[in-house]
Amino acid sequence: MTSIDIVRKAIRFQRPPRLPLTFLLLGQSDTKGVSLSPPEGIIWTGTGVDPWGCRWEQSEVANMGQVKGHPLTNLSRIDRYPMPDYSQDLWWRNVEAELAPIEEQQRYVQGGIFMVLFERMHSLCGFENVLMGLLADRPAMERLADRIVEAHLRVVEGFRDRFGRRIHGITMTDDWGTQQAAFVGFDLWMDFFAPRYKRLFDAMHAAGYDVWLHSCGKVNELVEGFIRVGVDVANLQQPRALGIEQMGRRYRGRITFSSLSDIQATLPTGRRDLIETDAEALAEHWMTPEGGFHFSDYGQGEAIGASDESKLIMYRKFSQISERLYGQPLPEPLLPGEQRPAADTIGRGTVR
Repeated sequence: MTSIDIVRKAIRFQRPPRLPLTFLLLGQSDTKGVSLSPPEGIIWTGTGVDPWGCRWEQSEVANMGQVKGHPLTNLSRIDRYPMPDYSQDLWWRNVEAELAPIEEQQRYVQGGIFMVLFERMHSLCGFENVLMGLLADRPAMERLADRIVEAHLRVVEGFRDRFGRRIHGITMTDDWGTQQAAFVGFDLWMDFFAPRYKRLFDAMHAAGYDVWLHSCGKVNELVEGFIRVGVDVANLQQPRALGIEQMGRRYRGRITFSSLSDIQATLPTGRRDLIETDAEALAEHWMTPEGGFHFSDYGQGEAIGASDESKLIMYRKFSQISERLYGQPLPEPLLPGEQRPAADTIGRGTVR
């Protein structure tokens, strides 16, 4: 069974033979992404200016950076502000070359949209401006959100028209929560954001793509909204902040979770007992015998203070869980510094 089959069976609750995973640190992944290429001198993250005109900076701690320069603080410019035109060929110039080896390995291919809606709104206008605008100048926020959705529909159409079913899913980011709650109430989210997400996600589903959405913070209430607008996979990397049992009671079997031992409360401690306890709790409350879980790494271990050893402990525990629940362990990890085998076969089936 290929990686494509394993991931799809997990998402569709069709009993995969093992947990699907994305764990590039240890050299194993059923999924692989292809990315749009911005014009020369433009960055997605780091230090510089991104395709939307937002200026990024980084701190002394290794991380992806954050937006420090918001080009649309004057909301009167929303209608005139130039948005990226993703229908242009230049954005797609490297996708074919990235796609070919992934197809050879028979992995599940993910296209991507970075900062899909809310994050893009506040990266353009500033966080406080957006929250105030939702209440004090809703027409301006509606125009901004609709223009962002229109731009990202061009991304979906580009994947559909240029690559068709060679793409299997679209991953997106929209962080929605603090440590205590979501940034906005559920009713406002459903009224303002849900119809716009649904328009975008309906286009993805119509093209044959699974919808993957990452969101940090305590977004317990919003996961109900994610389900209603068509999210297939919710990437939630702070399960302790969410409440593992609480989330499981409400959403287990209704959406596929993509997660791991908590990146904030657990992995940085390096403690085997805590890491393994998280894994077992996720197995009990978030996984089902039919599927509904994807094991995902947090790629920036240094930024969260998580050691490679902690991640290896976690990987081996999830492998035991995979074998116990589905019949097969995870592929044997490649430890940092080890050479990858000449014939990488994870996409074609389980490696032991």
